[in-house]
Amino acid sequence: MYVRHFVRALLAGVLVLCSAQVVAQEKTGNKPGFSLKPGTVRIVLMRPTIRVGEQSTGGMNEPNADWTAQARENLGTALKDAQGQLGNVVVDYDEGTSSDGSVVGQYENLFGTVADSVIEFQFFPGNRLPTKKRKDTFEWGVGPGIAEISSLKNADYALFINTYDSYGSAGRKALQIFSAMAGVSVTSGVHWGHAGLVDLKTGELVWLNADRQMGGDVRTPEGAIKRVTQLLEGFPGRMAGVPVAVK
Repeated sequence: MYVRHFVRALLAGVLVLCSAQVVAQEKTGNKPGFSLKPGTVRIVLMRPTIRVGEQSTGGMNEPNADWTAQARENLGTALKDAQGQLGNVVVDYDEGTSSDGSVVGQYENLFGTVADSVIEFQFFPGNRLPTKKRKDTFEWGVGPGIAEISSLKNADYALFINTYDSYGSAGRKALQIFSAMAGVSVTSGVHWGHAGLVDLKTGELVWLNADRQMGGDVRTPEGAIKRVTQLLEGFPGRMAGVPVAVK
């Protein structure tokens, strides 16, 4: 009995440091009326934003450069293998001689912010903004300024991808066990990802697949393949089993 009370007291102190995790089932959104026919457009795959770290006992993320490098290599390979199955020509982003790198980086960050907003204020019915109440309303974007980026002029759409993984440390896993003994729920590990298609003429987000409970250990080749499969699930215009050459 004393041990149980001690554990409860310990958890009460530690959990103050733990930020609450909002759990969402996988959700996909499309701009009303949007469709994409296979073999009709050119899509540029933007530089994926990949972050990997370790979740401390208190729930804070500690970045891990080695894990991030492994994930970047594994996800890069998995994405290359998947590009030819997306129903249209998909090319990697190339800045060339345009010097667009800094502004492109800003749009990559902006996409992540927009994707989080979609999850929070449209995918959760209780949080929907007044203008997002109708299920057939999906009006999000990164702004028309993206049409002015010279290194994107030859593409019709941009495919943005974000992944974030924070693997539970030994201390976090121990806390999870002790919390369960005390009847308190504590998660170990955070794994989410966004994949979104942006119309380069208007800046509109026409498709988004966003999940705060993604699978696949991106530190391994097999896990990266699973993650990419989940990220691109429901990709518009995709034809299963009909590869398209990447130019």
